[in-house]
Amino acid sequence: VIICDSPAPVGPADVLFQPEFFLSMKNALRPETGVICTQGECQWLHLDFIEGVIAKVRNLFPTVKYGYTTIPTYPSGQIGFLIASLDGKNDVAVPKRETGDMDLQYYSGDIHKSAFVLPAFAAKKLAPK
Repeated sequence: VIICDSPAPVGPADVLFQPEFFLSMKNALRPETGVICTQGECQWLHLDFIEGVIAKVRNLFPTVKYGYTTIPTYPSGQIGFLIASLDGKNDVAVPKRETGDMDLQYYSGDIHKSAFVLPAFAAKKLAPK
């Protein structure tokens, strides 16, 4: 698993949203089962940009999903993320284990699943072509 909490894709950070960077992460993963998660911008503000990044990632990973979470201090109160897996059968929108005995304050299986339920306009725009 690689988690990349990159800055906004402007200036020098633009390279972190290019195919070469995603390929370098892919090459560092365990073949067939590796997963990446990277900052994915906000569906309310950057939908065209997100669509372009997803297209780049779909050329490298069989499973790609956009999800989001709420962050009150961010513009629009949300931030998105992309999760991609080399396992085409890995539905990253489905939690992999139960969390009931973990005494978590925020995360739950329902929160996980709901992170991938997008408004209709975003779901349509980001659907596989």
